[in-house]
Amino acid sequence: MRWWKSNDVRRWLRIIHRDLGYLMVGICLVYAISGILLTHMSGKDPAYRSSSYTLTFPVGLDQKQLAALWQEDTSRPALRNIRPIDTDHSRLMLQGGIGVYNAADGTLDYEMHRKRELVYWINKLHYNRVEGWSFMADLFAVSLIFFAVSGLFMVPGRKGFLGRGKWFLLVGLLIPAAYVLFT
Repeated sequence: MRWWKSNDVRRWLRIIHRDLGYLMVGICLVYAISGILLTHMSGKDPAYRSSSYTLTFPVGLDQKQLAALWQEDTSRPALRNIRPIDTDHSRLMLQGGIGVYNAADGTLDYEMHRKRELVYWINKLHYNRVEGWSFMADLFAVSLIFFAVSGLFMVPGRKGFLGRGKWFLLVGLLIPAAYVLFT
């Protein structure tokens, strides 16, 4: 009798597959949610919510005048610094944002960024940028390999790997191969 046809082997595969699966649910959710957010970020970091604003200031202000006018309105974010970009433009470094003043037409466009704490942290985990997370990331990767391989042998007969399962496996292997070859 082949080892993968043994009821004892299948029983242990189901037990380990089930219990390890329960253990990995939280990590799986972190990678899945973060993966979706990162895949559909459209050039913007999903860990931050951005808001854009446009103000009209007098034309031709120098850096000191611009700073004084900016700080008159206390509802605006704190001004950290102003740096020249060229003769007509200045960059405003703001607490939580950045802006550009156009001295030629008096417009000041600025963006504010607020951190989305949960998204920020799951993205840090996804990118493996948290001290000590490499062990969990590797454990999760090895677990996924185990889930994939053990799942092949858990169901016997016509509905298992040697029955219709082999065709699903073939299609599952062909999808990424076709994508790589034809894109």
